[in-house]
Amino acid sequence: MKGALLIAGNTSDAGKSVVVAGLCRLLARRGVRVAPFKAQNMSNNSVVTLDGGEIGRAQALQARACGLEPSVRFNPVLLKPGSDRRSQLVVRGKAVDTVGAKDYFKHRQALRAIVADELASLRAEFDVVICEGAGSPAEINLRATDLANMGLARAADLPVLLVGDIDRGGVLAHLFGTVAILEPEDQQLICGFIVNKFRGDVDLLRPGLDQLAELTGRPTLGVLPFAEDLWIDAEDSLSTIADAPVGRSRPPRGAEWLTVAAVRLPRISNSTDVEALACEPGVSVRWVTDPSRLEGADLVVLPGSKSTVSDLEWLRRTGIADALTARAAAGGPILGICGGYQMLARTIVDRVESDAGEVPGLGLLDLDIEFADPKVLRRSTGRVLDHGDIGRENDLPVHGYEIHHGRVTRNADRPWLELDGSAEGSVREAIWGTHLHGALESDEFRRTWLRQVAEQAGRTGFVVAEDVSVADVRAEQLDLLADLLEKHLDLDALERLITAGAPPDLPVLTVSR
Repeated sequence: MKGALLIAGNTSDAGKSVVVAGLCRLLARRGVRVAPFKAQNMSNNSVVTLDGGEIGRAQALQARACGLEPSVRFNPVLLKPGSDRRSQLVVRGKAVDTVGAKDYFKHRQALRAIVADELASLRAEFDVVICEGAGSPAEINLRATDLANMGLARAADLPVLLVGDIDRGGVLAHLFGTVAILEPEDQQLICGFIVNKFRGDVDLLRPGLDQLAELTGRPTLGVLPFAEDLWIDAEDSLSTIADAPVGRSRPPRGAEWLTVAAVRLPRISNSTDVEALACEPGVSVRWVTDPSRLEGADLVVLPGSKSTVSDLEWLRRTGIADALTARAAAGGPILGICGGYQMLARTIVDRVESDAGEVPGLGLLDLDIEFADPKVLRRSTGRVLDHGDIGRENDLPVHGYEIHHGRVTRNADRPWLELDGSAEGSVREAIWGTHLHGALESDEFRRTWLRQVAEQAGRTGFVVAEDVSVADVRAEQLDLLADLLEKHLDLDALERLITAGAPPDLPVLTVSR
C-alpha cells in the first residue's frame, strides 16, 4: 500500500481525530509504515515533541498509534486561541506571531509552502500518510486561506472521506450539503462518507444511505457504532463540556469514591491532564463552571489556560475564586497545573499574553509569576521532593512537558518536584501547583499523590489501584478504535482510495445560486 488520504468532517468534533487515530493504528498493526498529518490545527491542547516544538495533542496521539514519537512534522501549523479574535501562530513547533483573521492572510503563502514541503517529505518516507482536516470544508468563507481541508486536498491531489456525527442529528443533510456547497473542483475529491456514533439498528439507516448515494454518487464506506467504552484524548473544545464526566468511571477498589471537580476555564489548555485521574478506579472526574460544584468535591483541579489573566478574572466574576479561597481555608485539596498554578500565586506580571501588567492572583500559594519571552518548551524528567506523610521513603519518578510564558520569580512555599536538577512547583498544606503537564501520567507518582489527596479529604475508604497504567489504557483505547474500524469500514474500498486516488468520474452537484 502506498498513498495518502484526507479525513474531513462536516462539523467540528465530528470524529476526524479519532478516525485518523484508528486508521493509523489499524494500518500499523498490519505492518504498514504510516504517519499522521494535520496541516493546520486550532487547539490549546498541545504537547512538546522530541524535536523541541509543540503540536496538537491529537497528532501526538495519532503518532503513538503509528508507533512513532510525536514530531512537529505531523502538525506544522498550530493556532492557539487566546481570545475570540486573536490566536498565537505556531509554525513548525515555534510561536512566530499573534494573529487575527485578517492579518493571518499575510502568512498564507509562506504557510502553504511549509505545509506542502512537510507533506511531501512524509509521503516520501512513509508508505501511507493519513491526513486530518480542520473544522469543516463547508466553511466556504475561509476557502481562500484553507490549508487543511480542500486547499490541501487540491494541492496534493488527495482523496477525501467526509465524517459525520449522527449523534448530533441531521447527518444525511450535513453530508449532502457539505458536498453540494463546494466548488466543482473540490467536490471531485470527495469520494465517500463515514457515519460516526450510530446507535440502534443500522438496517433502519440503510435506506437513507442508499438515497444519499443516489443523490451524490458517493458511497458510505462505514457506519461506526457509538462505543460506550471508548474515550480518546479530547482535541476540540466541544469535547470539554461543563458538568460532563471525563472518561468512563470504573467502580472503586475500596468502600469510597474520590470525586474531582476540574474547572472548565473559558480558555482552557491541555484539558487532557485530568484524564489520567479518570483512568483510576473509584475516581470520578467532572468539568465544572459553577462554584456550587466545588463544595462537595474531594479535589479541585485548576487546569492550564491560554489566557491566564483573563481566565483568572472569569474565576472572580463567577464566584469560583471565592469558593477556592474558602476551600483552601478549610483544608480542601486543590491542584493547579500551569496556568492554574499561576492563578494560585500572590501576583502575576503579564506584559506578554494580556498586556495587563501586574495583577493580584488568588494568593493561595506564596509565589510570584512574571510572563516573558521566549515561551518555555521542554520535556522534563525528575522526582518528587515533597511526599507529604505518605511514600516518604520512595524516590518517586515523574515526567511530563512544559509549555508556558510565565516564570516563577519568587517561591516561599516548599518545592514539590525536582526537574532536570532544578526545583519546580509548590506545596502548601493541601494545595499543590506545578507547570508540568502530563505529570499525572507517571503511574507511581499519581498513586502516591492520590493517597495524600484521599487522606486530606478524609476519604479513608478510598483505595488506590496498584495495577493501572495510563499508557496501557491509551494503548487499549487505540486498539479498541482500530477494532471498530476494522469491523465496520469497507477496508478494500479504503485501500483503493489510498493507492489509486479519487475516481475520475465523481459527479458534481449543482446548487441554485
